[in-house]
Amino acid sequence: MKAVINIALKNGVLDPAGKATEHALGSLGFANVSNVRIGKQIVLDIDSNDKNEAKKQLEVMCEELLANTVIEDYEIVL
Repeated sequence: MKAVINIALKNGVLDPAGKATEHALGSLGFANVSNVRIGKQIVLDIDSNDKNEAKKQLEVMCEELLANTVIEDYEIVL
């Protein structure tokens, strides 16, 4: 089963890459863009027929390795 994990900085955490991208977009004439946040997406296959069990395993992966839960939130889509 395919899983997509979206990871983004929590609200209130400074995002220098997002701020730099927002500034660059403004310099290119895209003045209507604001609050740019940069995140990451992890796509993987997990060998499981049970969505609930797969989601539990993916949550453990995120908590232990894939996301820094102090400053990042994650979302799992199966």
